[in-house]
Amino acid sequence: MARKILTCDDEKHIVRLIQVNLERQGYEVITAFNGLECLEKVKEDRPDLIVLDVMMPEMTGFEVLEKLKKDPETENIPVIMLTARAQDSDVLRGWQSGVECYLTKPFNPMELIAFVKRIFSMEDGIADEKRYTI
Repeated sequence: MARKILTCDDEKHIVRLIQVNLERQGYEVITAFNGLECLEKVKEDRPDLIVLDVMMPEMTGFEVLEKLKKDPETENIPVIMLTARAQDSDVLRGWQSGVECYLTKPFNPMELIAFVKRIFSMEDGIADEKRYTI
């Protein structure tokens, strides 16, 4: 059974780029376009991983992340932040909030795929380290 990934970004072309590349790798991809929709999809679809933007309408990615990490049912879902917010304070906030990876835009889809595979292999007990950044 394919791993399920939720990608959430208010830029539809970014969501589509992520979706196409992850589906080519055999993943099932669910999409959301704002923070509230992201939380709804998490409850409905129970993704195995979330790719999350920071700057979105309704609720920021940091607010979504905070809600996910406070809920015992969702606290262990790995999150990759994929955002244009590249200041040190934003990256630090992401790490302190519990992301597995913090990628900045513009991004290479192959790097994202590599981190997704690495996170899943760590969950399967193959890798030793947990958090990475670029």
